[in-house]
Amino acid sequence: MILKTKSLQTTSTPQAIAGQKQEQDVAFFLRRAFKDNPEVLVINDFKFSFNDETAQIDHLIVYTYGFVLIESKSIKGHVRVNSQGEWTRSYNCQWSGMPSPIKQVELQQALLKEMLKHHKSDILSKLLGVKQQGFGGRCWHYLCAVSSNTVIDRKTMPKEISDKLFKTEFLVDELKSIMNLKHKIIRLINVADTRPDFNQQELNSIGQFLISQHIDSNIQQANHAQVEQKQTQTIANTLELESTSAATNHLAQSNATTLTPVATLASEQHPILSCKHCRESTQYTPMYGKFGYYINCNQCSKNTPMKQACPQCMNKNTKVTKRKETYTLNCADCGFEKQII
Repeated sequence: MILKTKSLQTTSTPQAIAGQKQEQDVAFFLRRAFKDNPEVLVINDFKFSFNDETAQIDHLIVYTYGFVLIESKSIKGHVRVNSQGEWTRSYNCQWSGMPSPIKQVELQQALLKEMLKHHKSDILSKLLGVKQQGFGGRCWHYLCAVSSNTVIDRKTMPKEISDKLFKTEFLVDELKSIMNLKHKIIRLINVADTRPDFNQQELNSIGQFLISQHIDSNIQQANHAQVEQKQTQTIANTLELESTSAATNHLAQSNATTLTPVATLASEQHPILSCKHCRESTQYTPMYGKFGYYINCNQCSKNTPMKQACPQCMNKNTKVTKRKETYTLNCADCGFEKQII
């Protein structure tokens, strides 16, 4: 089942165009193979953020027994990997080094594991209603898919890398071998297969959670443009207001009238999150640590927990949740909920 297709980006350089085409080619083969299989969830071009780190996975597969991450690479010419795991590629008869896609996807997998582990109680149910299930013991694999016209020199390539490197058209065969999915009846009687599995409800829950965490780069760019436009308009409005205010003050002084401006901010507009050391309420950076979410003040460089007493009932039974770049304070007692970042 395809949960997310490849997001097309505006590209101009030949390298970016070739890279996007390679990802589209891989997405095509994955769609042909798994679009009608509810036990195999495919998420193409998945970008997420956790613990102030961001990762982009070209293709993510969630299946009955675990996860497979796929890194796509467009390589025209030869590719070699030496015994130290260092990659080189040829282009127009010139050899040059390149970052290791295997190391890249390893980092992506580590961050994905960390995020799923942190949110396990939000995603998976409790076993027999008592023991919270997790993601330990699940199968984790990662592969690299290169262009079909790549010439792979496997003679000097370390076996552990060669086993993870495939041309696009052979990728699905390797995925089916890794997943080793059998009919449900056969799985029930096959005691030799000890892999812990997700049921269909848990698979759907994982898929929904991951999609909710996706960061759309196109929307980010549009939002950034809107923010810049609003900032420009705000500056223009401020200058106009200052000009009007100066003229008004001059008129008031000429009339010997003393005006006392009073500016009050509605209580609901007051930020409920600020540095507990210097009271700064705007210049800070949201972060995640051992004790949960907190902010690091850009003014005094000190930390303040996001978790605080409920502004409505003053109870401390609260929790901070994160959805993409939004942080929300939730009160378990009165049901109060407010976006704090």
